[in-house]
Amino acid sequence: MEQRLRLVQGGHQPLVQGGHQPRADKRSSERRAVAVPGQIVWKDTRGTTRMASVMTRDVSEHGVSVECLSGTPIPLYRLVYFQIDRDARNRPDLPAALRKSNVLSAIFRVGDYSQMTGAPAEYALRLLVEPAREAGPTRTTPWPAPEQTRTA
Repeated sequence: MEQRLRLVQGGHQPLVQGGHQPRADKRSSERRAVAVPGQIVWKDTRGTTRMASVMTRDVSEHGVSVECLSGTPIPLYRLVYFQIDRDARNRPDLPAALRKSNVLSAIFRVGDYSQMTGAPAEYALRLLVEPAREAGPTRTTPWPAPEQTRTA
């Protein structure tokens, strides 16, 4: 006979397999549903510049989920440049990184393949931006000074 235990944590939220909190609780920034057109630009293995037209599904400070409208398949973990169309860059609901002309990103999830195009229909990109620094005391020397040796 098999027994199953349901573990709960402080707020009575069930833990998922492995004892970890649900994924939504781990996000460092809020995800917002925003639909704006954009492009992904990258170089393939032969060095040829490729481009895919996309429509954002949701955005956050560190990532974006896009629906691929056209283009060739992009491999997982490929470094790409992501850009929002110029007319949509000034929207107040976009994170600051996406208001720039382009942002270096990495493909970190590839969705299901479309039967019509043969290419993935969705990608998730991790924006490779420097995290915002929190205000507070800063250390002038992040590493301990090396010991100096004297020679005679």
